[in-house]
Amino acid sequence: MVSASSAQRLDESLRPLTRDPSQSAVFCDIDGTLAPIVSRPEDSHVREEVSVLLGRLGRRYAIVACVSGRPVAEARRLVGVGAIAYVGSHGAEVLRAGAKRPQLIDAFASWEGRVRDFAKGRENEHDFKRLRIRLEDKGPIKAFHWRGVPDEPAAETALQGVAQEAEAAGLAIHWGRKVLELRPPVPVDKGQGIRTLVEATPVRAALYGGDDATDLDAFDSLDALVAEGRLDAAVRVGVRSPEGPEAIVTRADVVVEGVSGFTSVLVALAETG
Repeated sequence: MVSASSAQRLDESLRPLTRDPSQSAVFCDIDGTLAPIVSRPEDSHVREEVSVLLGRLGRRYAIVACVSGRPVAEARRLVGVGAIAYVGSHGAEVLRAGAKRPQLIDAFASWEGRVRDFAKGRENEHDFKRLRIRLEDKGPIKAFHWRGVPDEPAAETALQGVAQEAEAAGLAIHWGRKVLELRPPVPVDKGQGIRTLVEATPVRAALYGGDDATDLDAFDSLDALVAEGRLDAAVRVGVRSPEGPEAIVTRADVVVEGVSGFTSVLVALAETG
């Protein structure tokens, strides 16, 4: 529940978007922002209430997009809203609203087989079955999860060795919240996907909400778009969580508590103006 004074402050913070939704964009991370973090990624769930709100926003704002490290197809399945845009694989895929297929950076896609073979080989060599480390297939990105395993420190130590081997093999790595991602050595980030959508649509204000380190790239992108004059205003929403980086909070214009807090932002965007 949001108090009257807090709701008023939130409405004021969102005014750059709500004063003219037809020239505004709403971008949001999925895991940890629209859906709670869970031990197994396949168990993640976006509540129907949130999906309905995103559908309403999609009819009101020039751009509404969900941004994720998951592949676009998985992100869209998880959110369950067809009439909005999606940025997947940390910016390597962009699915515009109404499009049937996402744009995919060719150089990124070309590494999928090599990343897959490396991940599968290390999964067998390091006895991940005993440690109960889980391998998630995210297209060209492969992710090792150790949240909730019996011995989390041992699992993390094993994955530190895998990370060193991956870098020696020419792959890129990224550490998340109890997850190690192996990626193609092709520069991509969530901010690139946001820029692609903003540059193709005449918007003057944009909001991004996120909870993790990869969402800082989206904050950077909004800052750059304002500095370049492509946007007049940007609103950065930091979703506070026990495992999230402190920079998500310190760099945010608006700070909310968890998924329920960000849902309040969506409600305000839908009802204010």
